[in-house]
Amino acid sequence: MQLSSISDQVAAGERISTAQAQLLWEQASDEQLRQLAALVRARYHRPNECTYLIMRIINYTNVCVAQCDYCAFYTLPGQTGGYVLSRDAVFAKIDELLSLGGDLVGFNGGFNPHLPLDYYCDLFSAIRQHYGDRIEFYALTIAEFMYLADHAKLSFAAAAQRFRDAGVRWITGGGSEILTEAFRARHSKFKYTVAQYFQAQRALLDAGLATTATMVIGFDESIEERLEHLERTRRFQDETSGLASFLCWTYKPYNTPLGGAEISSREYLRHLALSRIYLDNIPRLRTSVLTQNENALQGLLYGADDFDLPVEDEVTQKAGAVISHDLNALLQRARELGFEPYYRHVRTQQAQPVMPAS
Repeated sequence: MQLSSISDQVAAGERISTAQAQLLWEQASDEQLRQLAALVRARYHRPNECTYLIMRIINYTNVCVAQCDYCAFYTLPGQTGGYVLSRDAVFAKIDELLSLGGDLVGFNGGFNPHLPLDYYCDLFSAIRQHYGDRIEFYALTIAEFMYLADHAKLSFAAAAQRFRDAGVRWITGGGSEILTEAFRARHSKFKYTVAQYFQAQRALLDAGLATTATMVIGFDESIEERLEHLERTRRFQDETSGLASFLCWTYKPYNTPLGGAEISSREYLRHLALSRIYLDNIPRLRTSVLTQNENALQGLLYGADDFDLPVEDEVTQKAGAVISHDLNALLQRARELGFEPYYRHVRTQQAQPVMPAS
């Protein structure tokens, strides 16, 4: 199996196998990966354009019983420091985001056994009623959705319908990390299985909700585990066509039980490129400013076409992420790399031009 024949396949618009993807990872140069990723990117997007969002993660509670060893955020029930945000506090965070020009909110907390399903449905209904279409929100992650359904003794289908009735339109693919059973046994044994994860995601799609694919790298996972995650994601997209985007970010090891060291930006960019080449059926590939800061914009050269400008995410900040609020500097960096950024509205999926650089 030669790199040249794989390159010819990609150039011809043909799908590569998992074995070919591993060969690319092991033998292709950075430049070869970059060029092949750019070919796949160009099937969906103009080469000199990119899109972005200004968004905020609202960490509505830090109480969680999952006990993942890569998390620096959670507090067990009954421990000091646990909290649940009031509705007023949530609205204040949304108002601040709107004042900064953003219109996307994500909710991420944990498996809090003291919060019933009604808490979430009432909160999301109130947000939809108060803000209408001025904002869009990602209501929780799939992992949290699964816990809530289980806690309420509801099927995934019934829980998805409850959220839809509450005005929810999106639940992200968060909580996936690395979708192999071996990884979950090592690091998050109280989370659900990989099969259950995809069952829940399929139920969300069947209920008419939108969802995304995510991945986190840089723990102790092997290349084989990374590729298994990508293969499962690609197969699910083949079956459903329901994944709007794929976002990959990197593990932050600080203050976590697992510890370890951060992977290099180069490894992250190579993985982005490999993901773009392999995930030939997902239109949008997103690079992570939250965990890679300005270096994330290099991802636009490695197959990514979209990124967040995050205002807050306490989960990753507790583990060492540093958020820059100099949004214009980040946009200017995209321009310096040869991409004109357009603001993307999640609700309409429309992109609008931003003001030219001053």
